[in-house]
Amino acid sequence: MQKQKHDFLAYGKFTRFFNIFAVAALFFLQIQSVTANETRRLVAFGDSLTAGYGLPQTEAFTVQLEAALQKAGLDIKVENAGVSGDTSTGGLQRLDWAIGNGADFVLLELGANDALRGIEPSVTRKSLMQIIEKLQEKDIPVMLAGMKAPPNMGPEYQEEFDRIYPELAKKYEIAFYPFFLEGVASIPDLNQEDAIHPNKEGVALIVEKMTPSLVKFVSKH
Repeated sequence: MQKQKHDFLAYGKFTRFFNIFAVAALFFLQIQSVTANETRRLVAFGDSLTAGYGLPQTEAFTVQLEAALQKAGLDIKVENAGVSGDTSTGGLQRLDWAIGNGADFVLLELGANDALRGIEPSVTRKSLMQIIEKLQEKDIPVMLAGMKAPPNMGPEYQEEFDRIYPELAKKYEIAFYPFFLEGVASIPDLNQEDAIHPNKEGVALIVEKMTPSLVKFVSKH
């Protein structure tokens, strides 16, 4: 009788232990599932090109990009942090506010207005460096989208400006898309009447060309 009682108590302890273990395992699996399915945020931090200047919001770069990334199987929310007319210096000044709600990734697209205004390339370089450094301090992966100076700025300015982006990408070992307007710049059918800002079709082509690089970038982190 004593042995049966001992066996019963041992069985009861085992059962309680097993139940606790099963509940803990189930809770862990649920946490893992929630984490795996969590939507991640990509902040498109730039100027009018990311803001969607001159376009209905439904046709803006961030909207088209989000759709493309989700079509590629990535649960990504693309947040529009573009401000029309912004320079790299202006971007640096508002960076903390722009990512105040947190970000899993940042697509950095600034500098077009610097070139259009003839701002010294050294100023643009310094501002972009500080933006990248701040993001890296926060452990936020960043992809740098390159920009090119217009030919009317002269060959010396153009050469100095165009070197900024590949050199910074190499210096900070970050993902790099060489030219945001690749395949779209100076093509009338892909731009609005100002010949500067892409139209809906132009944005679609930018997104199409950029998506493979962004998928690779996001998938690495």
